[in-house]
Amino acid sequence: MTSIFRTVMGADFDRLHPRLQRRFSVGLTGGEACTGRGVMDRVWHGGAFVKPFLALGATRNILVPTPGRDVPFVIENVPYADSFGRETVSFVRTFDLPGRPRRFDAQMVLSPKGDRILDYLGTHQHLASELHFHAEPDGSLRIRSGEHRFREGAVDVRVPELVGARAEVRESYDDRTDRFRIRVRVVNRYFGPLFGYEGSFRAEFTDIRARGVRPGLRPVREESRA
Repeated sequence: MTSIFRTVMGADFDRLHPRLQRRFSVGLTGGEACTGRGVMDRVWHGGAFVKPFLALGATRNILVPTPGRDVPFVIENVPYADSFGRETVSFVRTFDLPGRPRRFDAQMVLSPKGDRILDYLGTHQHLASELHFHAEPDGSLRIRSGEHRFREGAVDVRVPELVGARAEVRESYDDRTDRFRIRVRVVNRYFGPLFGYEGSFRAEFTDIRARGVRPGLRPVREESRA
């Protein structure tokens, strides 16, 4: 079964835990979507200086402005063809925080050369970054972000390291509890840790040909530049 993740990882994909292989095989070819439901043990922030940036990002479903513990969580990985005909897999995360739920939206596509995943962030895909996938010796998955770019109209610029950040995601499968475990850290080179979360979830798989893509899952605006 081919997916954009297997394509970019090649033989390294087969080193993942079998349950992670199933989860990252979602795609149009296989016809499956994956929905994870669980609890984030902790959603955390860095220093007080990050709060204005998190609040601004939250207006476009980028990052999460409210910390918390034992936060109910849903992640929706749904494959579809975007308006440019590219196979896309949603990574829409909803955190049921006190006051109101918060979303952190991303849509992933394969780069034109097939050697990278491109991660478009937010409701309007103004931010984009390269993602690099690697199977760890224990069968877990490590994802690291590369350069970020800001795109709006004719503007297409690299986000400076002073205000930008790098993300690292670790996802594994716990056979003892029959749950996926996830840890995310977003770090600025100069200011240190900015935002992150860690917790666990169970996943279910559905037939996208019968279910389709629910309203509100796709971004308001799609970006064509790779």
